[in-house]
Amino acid sequence: MELMFLLVLFHTTHSVKHSLTYFITSSSGLQNFPRFVAVSKVDGVYVAYCDSSNHTAEPRQDWTKTLMEEEPEHLEWHIQTCLAAIQDSKTDIDHFKQHFNHTGGVHVFQELSSCEWDNETDETSGYQRFGYDREDVVSVDSKTLTWKFTEKAAFFKQTWDEDKSRLSFTSNFFTNICPQWLKQYIVYGRKYLLRKGRITCLMSCPYIHYYFLTLTLCFFSLSDRPSVSLLQKTPSSAVSCHATGFYPDRALMFWSKDGEEIHEGVEHGEILPNHDGTFQMTVDLNVSSVPEKDWRRYHCEFQFEGVKDRIITELDEAVIRTNSKFPAGVLVGVVVGLLLLLLCMAALLLWKKNKNGFRAASTSESS
Repeated sequence: MELMFLLVLFHTTHSVKHSLTYFITSSSGLQNFPRFVAVSKVDGVYVAYCDSSNHTAEPRQDWTKTLMEEEPEHLEWHIQTCLAAIQDSKTDIDHFKQHFNHTGGVHVFQELSSCEWDNETDETSGYQRFGYDREDVVSVDSKTLTWKFTEKAAFFKQTWDEDKSRLSFTSNFFTNICPQWLKQYIVYGRKYLLRKGRITCLMSCPYIHYYFLTLTLCFFSLSDRPSVSLLQKTPSSAVSCHATGFYPDRALMFWSKDGEEIHEGVEHGEILPNHDGTFQMTVDLNVSSVPEKDWRRYHCEFQFEGVKDRIITELDEAVIRTNSKFPAGVLVGVVVGLLLLLLCMAALLLWKKNKNGFRAASTSESS
């Protein structure tokens, strides 16, 4: 019985489910934000990106880039699918806007398509949802391949039921395309995915359940906010504002004074990749001509392109990380030690002087 239990335990712990998920957002009325944005994730890791301004699939990991170079049909499928989705999503959002007489303001149509693969049983499953302006409107059952419409989207039912090409694509996506691409991703990214412990089921992630709640949540589900630090090598060197761990790489960072961006004395570094697929960047500020009393007027500001929210860090000596500072106790000890050393040297010199003077006087008297 114990042996059987151990065998069952060993068997179950090696069964892993992998997932490939596509997020699509089509919007209108948003300033400085692409009308169409699509990203794909494997086991929670961003692997590709596409929007209405670039019209192509951009790999977001080194191993994803290798995959698309060695498997050109993979890249071609993503490019063609991106181009088709740009038009299809525009048609869908236009239908909803027309039906509800939404002629102005901000409106959003979103899609989430995901497949899951069990690497041991080889079983696959899929899920697809659509939303409009914060509400779920359509979903599809991957087993029966039937659309399910909410009351708000009832007017949409006939249009989609008659669109056989959409249903055919969805069927092929669940049974062939998505599992095939997912297995390729796992082969090329296995070492990274396993090392980072990112094997998770996206279907159970909380933010996916609320994916259609607000556009803000939608956007930040596509981005990772950075950790921002102030660094300085020596008291006379520039202060570096360092942001790391952010994604995607479409980000801005600058120094400001009294809320206004400044350029004098500022040096921008390049955006560099981290080993985990995120990015880092540094912006230096020359503080040699900045009076210490004015430091609090300066701030380092980070923001993603097209997003108003910023991460603002005040220029404060107390939060600057530097290698040049000594702990107060050590500094006091060093000063006291130097003073004692000087006193000892002075006493030694005085003693030698007095000793030499005594010997000279004794010699003179004896002669």
